[in-house]
Amino acid sequence: MEEAVSLIESFIAEGGPHHVFTADASGIMRAHEDSELRDIIRQADLVTPDGAGVILATELQGMRLPERVSGCDLVERLARLSAERGYRIYLFGAAEGVADAAAAALVEKYPGVHIAGTRNGFFSEDEEVKIVQAINRAKPDILFVALGIPKQEKFIRKHFELLRAPVMIGVGGSFDVISGQLKRAPQWMRQAGLEWLFRILQQPERLPRFAALPQFVWTAWRGRKK
Repeated sequence: MEEAVSLIESFIAEGGPHHVFTADASGIMRAHEDSELRDIIRQADLVTPDGAGVILATELQGMRLPERVSGCDLVERLARLSAERGYRIYLFGAAEGVADAAAAALVEKYPGVHIAGTRNGFFSEDEEVKIVQAINRAKPDILFVALGIPKQEKFIRKHFELLRAPVMIGVGGSFDVISGQLKRAPQWMRQAGLEWLFRILQQPERLPRFAALPQFVWTAWRGRKK
């Protein structure tokens, strides 16, 4: 986390645009089938391991990453830095009212956080240019996009040259958790790599998405370093 935050701060200092991709198991497996998403990930300025499964997979490949760096944790950490250093953040995505609720929760938790703006994640293709213009008028240093994988990554890449935010990060369902719409797994479950199970218990409709996990584990095991 410390290294990721340090890099993100350097991206802000450099000016935009920079894309941060938080890689979980389902996103990685989707990239196996979606060549556009795969290319986007390869072009990203920073890829973080979002999930215990990703940490395990890197160990099987003969590497060792110190810890997971999830989208939700990045939102929290960067909001704290916003309060300390004045970084402007924009929350874009999720259902109607959720980004506003997440912003309010961050303001309460980190007094002084600079919320440049919010917008829900429902829009037509015809509205995208106006959304980009509204984001640019808000002049955020960090743009959090919560549209889910791969929509959020494809939105960022499609408008990469037009968006003026120095840092753009896809954060999936983070606004739902931060706003209190969903509970986050207790610390012991996160440390044990069981946060995915906690999410399924709250949202059984997400079960098909997690069907990629066994395939991910098998792929990582099959490609392990001998």
